[in-house]
Amino acid sequence: MQFRHGPAWALALLMAFCGPQNAHADHDEPGVFDYYVLSLSWAPNWCLREGSAADDAAQCDPARDHGWILHGLWPQYDTGFPKNCASSQGDPTRRQSDAMADIMGSGGLAWYQWKKHGRCSGLSGTDYYALARQAYDSVMRPDLLRRLDKAVRLPAKVIEEAFLEANPHLSADGVTITCENGTIQETRICLTRDLQPRPCGDGVSRDCSLDDALFVPIR
Repeated sequence: MQFRHGPAWALALLMAFCGPQNAHADHDEPGVFDYYVLSLSWAPNWCLREGSAADDAAQCDPARDHGWILHGLWPQYDTGFPKNCASSQGDPTRRQSDAMADIMGSGGLAWYQWKKHGRCSGLSGTDYYALARQAYDSVMRPDLLRRLDKAVRLPAKVIEEAFLEANPHLSADGVTITCENGTIQETRICLTRDLQPRPCGDGVSRDCSLDDALFVPIR
């Protein structure tokens, strides 16, 4: 189809289909990204939503006392993100994946995150896990949230404020709280490639706006 002196909206529509949103679709290359998103999931809410029969339900074992677990360390473009990159770097061993269970809930989640996101980092599996652990350890998880003894409903903004109070080096434009099915889901923190705080770019989920999000205590 040719456009000859067509209306402006027709040209705009064509550009929309061919524009930046597809810029990374065909060439997600390991090591080519702008920053990281550190995603922390509140395990008790995940277990409430998914149930103890779900995959990777080991994180729901009360004996493990999981609160905020590392969902992932995700390479991110300023707009969008790479995934499932074809990397020549060595995969982590099963033992290395299983060793991440103390902060990720299970070795299965660690392996899945490596395949989907870690290979896009340009690092080896060993180095990616080490960096993910370093990122997790760099953020203080608010102790007050661990000490709740009953389920509460609260504005999602309260969770963000708790993280900002516990981590004065973070700023509100670099932290976002997500919800799922009326519950607090995750805290996502944007970090530079050397794990310094930075503002989040386009494509990172916006803050949950619920005023009555459910937050259940550690079992």
